[in-house]
Amino acid sequence: METIYLNPGNLPYWQHKAKQSVMALGFFDGIHKGHIEVIQTALQIAKEKNLPLTVMSFFPHPKTVLSNGKTKVDYLMPLSDKEKLFCEFGVDTFYIVEFDRKFSSLSPEMFAAKYLINFGVVHAVAGFDYTYGFRGAGNMERLKSDSGGILEVTKVNKVECCGEKISSTCIREKLSNGHVEDLPAFLGRPYRISCTWDGGALKVKPYNTLPAPGRYAVTLDEGYQSQEMEVIVTGEKELIPLPIISDKVTKSDADVFITWNQRILEDVKDSINENKWIHSSKFSFV
Repeated sequence: METIYLNPGNLPYWQHKAKQSVMALGFFDGIHKGHIEVIQTALQIAKEKNLPLTVMSFFPHPKTVLSNGKTKVDYLMPLSDKEKLFCEFGVDTFYIVEFDRKFSSLSPEMFAAKYLINFGVVHAVAGFDYTYGFRGAGNMERLKSDSGGILEVTKVNKVECCGEKISSTCIREKLSNGHVEDLPAFLGRPYRISCTWDGGALKVKPYNTLPAPGRYAVTLDEGYQSQEMEVIVTGEKELIPLPIISDKVTKSDADVFITWNQRILEDVKDSINENKWIHSSKFSFV
């Protein structure tokens, strides 16, 4: 899979290089079951048309740009993890558009022309609530007309779990409430964050979000090694491992992943007081 970062300076070059494709559209934060339905729908259409499958996403999050950085977005997944999953799903090209104020001011018709038609898109697929163009004026009901009738369009209906719409927003809410055991039903897999081991502490990588304060059962993976353990998430966004991390995780700068299985306790004050000696090997944000 090829990943291409688009900005105003290189847009003409990549427009010229683009070939006909079926494209899935969305921000795809967390790549939950709703997103997977969009990707799989687009993939099926691409196979029927014997065309490559492309995905177009955006970064940073529009809320961050449009609020001049005042709105903080708790990302569920870094771009590198999106790339890996898209590759597994059979995506051929992953376009990441630099979201800035100029891009946000495009009319719906101009967005369809510059970022879809000029990229060789013949069929666009997105969720029912996907919007585009200035102030989100464009939607899936009008995308065909915004393209001058050129594009074929498929709108993917709402995907639910237990009567609740699956969305990145609802997943963030569950994280903020510590309900990590609910997430596999929404994501299609357990929630996982990536860290870096520096030989003395685990640094949580950017664009990963911790759950609410509490004591959790987790699985820590480094390479081919895995261990079950418990961690405490404090109000200061720290993770305290119980017990201290095994000496198996020793390679400096190694990528380490934490899979969140279950919250055991909400009130962690007593656990923290009992385990102050562990602070020397705490998890922390970079």
